[in-house]
Amino acid sequence: MDVRETTLQELLGGPKQYLVPLYQRPYAWEVKQRHRLWADILELAESRRTNPSATHFMGSLVLSTGAIVPTGMEFLVVDGQQRLTTLSILLCALRDYLRAHQPDQPMLAESLHEQYVADRFKPGDARLKLLPTQADRDDFRAVVDGAVGADSTSGVGNAYSFFRRALEAADDPEDLHDIERIREAVLGGLSFVSITARDDDNVYRIFESLNNTGLRLTQGDLVRNYLFMRLGSRGESVYSSWWLPMQRRLSVNDLELIFWLDAVADAPLLKQGDIYSYQQARLSKMYDEQIVSEIERFGRLSEHLAVIRDPSMEPDAEVRGHLTHLAEWASATTVPLTLRLLSRRADGLSTTEEVARALAAIESYIVRRTLGGRTSQSLNRTILQACGELDERPADQVLLDYFSTGRKYFSTDEQIRDAVRTQPFYLRGLKSQQKLILKWIGQSINPKEEVDVEKATIEHILPQTLTPEWSDVLGAEIEPQETIELVHEQVVHSVGNLTLTGYNSELSNRPFPSKQEDFRRSSFTALNRLVLDAPTWGREQILARSDWFADHIIAQWMGPNERITAADSGRDWSLAHQAIMAIPAGRWTSYGDLAALIGTHPVPLGVHLGSVEIPGAHRVLQGTGTISPGFRWIDPTDDSDPRDVLEAEGLSFSLNGVADEAARLTTAQLAALLNLTGDEGSDVDPVADGTFFGQLASSNPPATVGAVDKLFRAWKEMGGSVEYGSARESSAFMVAPRRADANISHWPFAIYPISGSVEVVFQHLKTRPPFDDVALRNEFRNRLNAVPGVDLSADRIDKRPSFPIETLTSAASLTMVVDTLRWFVDAVRRGQWALA
Repeated sequence: MDVRETTLQELLGGPKQYLVPLYQRPYAWEVKQRHRLWADILELAESRRTNPSATHFMGSLVLSTGAIVPTGMEFLVVDGQQRLTTLSILLCALRDYLRAHQPDQPMLAESLHEQYVADRFKPGDARLKLLPTQADRDDFRAVVDGAVGADSTSGVGNAYSFFRRALEAADDPEDLHDIERIREAVLGGLSFVSITARDDDNVYRIFESLNNTGLRLTQGDLVRNYLFMRLGSRGESVYSSWWLPMQRRLSVNDLELIFWLDAVADAPLLKQGDIYSYQQARLSKMYDEQIVSEIERFGRLSEHLAVIRDPSMEPDAEVRGHLTHLAEWASATTVPLTLRLLSRRADGLSTTEEVARALAAIESYIVRRTLGGRTSQSLNRTILQACGELDERPADQVLLDYFSTGRKYFSTDEQIRDAVRTQPFYLRGLKSQQKLILKWIGQSINPKEEVDVEKATIEHILPQTLTPEWSDVLGAEIEPQETIELVHEQVVHSVGNLTLTGYNSELSNRPFPSKQEDFRRSSFTALNRLVLDAPTWGREQILARSDWFADHIIAQWMGPNERITAADSGRDWSLAHQAIMAIPAGRWTSYGDLAALIGTHPVPLGVHLGSVEIPGAHRVLQGTGTISPGFRWIDPTDDSDPRDVLEAEGLSFSLNGVADEAARLTTAQLAALLNLTGDEGSDVDPVADGTFFGQLASSNPPATVGAVDKLFRAWKEMGGSVEYGSARESSAFMVAPRRADANISHWPFAIYPISGSVEVVFQHLKTRPPFDDVALRNEFRNRLNAVPGVDLSADRIDKRPSFPIETLTSAASLTMVVDTLRWFVDAVRRGQWALA
C-alpha cells in the first residue's frame, strides 16, 4: 500500500480519474453534513488569512489502482466517495459562481473546471475527474456541464443548489478576495490521507475493516500515539508517571474530550473531529522536553476535569456549590471555561474566592438568560469565546464585564421582573433546566429540602385546560376588553403559575382547593408558600407569586454590570416574525396567542405588525377568530380582502365571519412549531417543522420568504392554487386554474424550500396540451430566461431544470416571473386539445 498526505488539488490534478464502484451506495449526504463541511471551509479560509499553511483534515481516502489507460490513471474509490463527490459538486458551484460574478476574469472559472472537474480534451465520461455510481451519473453530468437543472429532488442537485446559495451568502461586496480565499482553502487547505492499495486482496481487507469489524481510532488515540511516538525511549516512564493515572482517572470519552477542551479555549470554533489535526500542528513545533511538559499539563487538566465531573472532590464549599449547579445543568458549553478557571487557580493566577465569584457569574448569566426567554442559540460561542478574555485581571470581573457587554442577553433586574410576569417560561428551553431553576430557588429558601428533578414534574397550578370552575375564577377579574382565553394564555405558562410535584397526573385540572391539599402534603414546600396561603388562584395571585420569584432570582443570581451593559435597541420582535412565517396556509393564530409566546400584550404586537411587512401576517386574527377591523396590507395599493386570501389558502369561515377554531394554533403549538424546547446546542433541523413556510423560513433569509409569499399571492389572484408535497422536504406545486371543459391539470413550477430552487417542470408539461408542443415550451423557457438570474439550458426542455429561489428577491425579477406566469395561464386557457 502507498500511504501519504495529500490535498484535493493533488488528487484531482493531472490525468487521473476516480471511479466509484457500482457496489457503493448512491450519493447520500444531506443538509446537516453539507452545513458542517461549509462551516469548516469558511473557518479554514478565515484562518488562512493569517496562517496561509493552515489545513483542515478530511480523513482518509482508500483507493485501489485501476487500469492505466491512454487518457491517464484510473483509481477505484473504496472509501471516501461521499466526500469526493460533495467536493466535486462544490467545485462546480464555485466555477459557476465565478462565471456569473467575475465574467471579466474567465480563466478563474475555466481553470477550475479543466484542471479539477473535467478535461475538455477527453471524450465522453473519460473527461470527468470523478465518475460516480450509475445512479448519480445523469445528475452529476448535468452539474458538471453547467445544466443547473440536475433534478433538484436528487441529492446531487440539492448539494449543488446548497453550495450556490452558500457562496452567494459568503460573498462580501466589501471584500474583493473572499471567494478566492474559499477557492484556495478548498483546493489547497483540505488535507486527506490517501491509502492506495495495489491488489484486490488488500482492497477487500481494508474495506471490510473499515465497515464491518473493530473500532476506529478515536481522536484521543491519535493524539496519544503522536505524543509517545515523539518521545521514543522516554515514553515508558512518562506513560507510567502521567498518562496511566490520567487514563485511570477519566472515562474513554473524557480522555478524548480533555484534548478538545484544552484546544477550544483558544480556538472556539474547533470541532471535536478536528482535535488531532489541531493538537498535532501545535505539538509539532515543540522539542521533546516541551512534549513532556505538555503531557504533564494534560495530566493536571485531567485532575480538574475529574473535579468538574464530581464536584464533591472540591474542598471549597462555595466553589463546590457552583460546580454542582453547572454539573446539574448538564451542558458541555461551560466545561472549557470552568476548566480554564480551575487551571488558573492551580497555577496561582486566581484565588479560590475569585474563582468562586467567576463561577457565580457564569451560573448567573445562563440562568438569567434562560429566564429572559432566550434560546440557546449563540450561547455556546459566547461562553467559549469568554476563555480568550481571561488575562492578568481578576477573572470574576473579566467575565462579568464580558457577559455584560453587547447583545449577550444577560437580563438586568428590571428585565427579570418583566420576564417572570410576561414570558411563557414553560414553553422555552429544556424541561430539565426549567426544573433545576425551580429547585435551586426552593433550596435557596430551604437548603435542607431535597429535590429529585428526575422524578419531579412541572405542575401548572392554573391548569393548561380550563374547566368551568377555573373559567369562573379568571372571569371574576378580567377587564372589559379582555377575554378569559386571553388572560389564560398570558399567565398559564409563566413562572408564577408553575411548581414542582411528584404526582402531576393526579393533580391535572382539579379545582384549586383540591390541589392545595395535595401541595400541603408535598415535599416542595419552599416553592408553595404563597400557593398554600392563597384564598383562590387567578391572575392576581399568579402575578404576585411572579414578583416573589423575581425577588428571589435577583437575590440569588447576580445581574450584569449595568454601567457597561449596552442599551437595548427596543423589543426584539424576531421571535414573533419567525412564528408568523411558520404558520402554514389554512391555519391561523390570534394576537393573544402570539403575544403570549413572546411575552407582550396584543396591542403593541398589533401596532408592530401594522408597521412592518411579514409574510403570513394576515393569518393573525382576533381571539374570536375574526379579522381585525384595523387590518391593512403594508402595500397601500393592495385592496385584497384578507378573508378572500385566507379562504383561498384553505381556511374556512362561518357565515358570521369566524375562522375555523380547529385550524387555530395556540401559544403552545406555536412554540412547538418553532422547536423552542429543543436540545441545547443541537443542529437545527430545517425539516423539523414539516410545513413549507416553516422550512422556507428556517433555510432562507426573510427577503426570500417574503418574495415567495408575494409570488403565491399573485398566482392565486390569477386563479391558481398551491399544493404542498408530503415528503421530508415539503415542496410547493403551483397548479394553474383548470379549464371548465378539461380534467387535466398544469403546474409550471415546483418550489423546494430547503434546496432553495424553483423547478420548471417541462417534464410534466410535455405530456399536457398545449405544452406538448415543444415550440410553446421553448417560448416559456425563453420568457423565463429573460429574467435576470434565470438560465435554463435548451437541452433541458424535456427535463426539470431549475433556477435559484433567491432570484425572486429582486423586485424586477419577481415582476417578470409573475408576468410570465400570466402568459402561462392564458396559454392554458386558450389551448385546444382533446378532452381527457
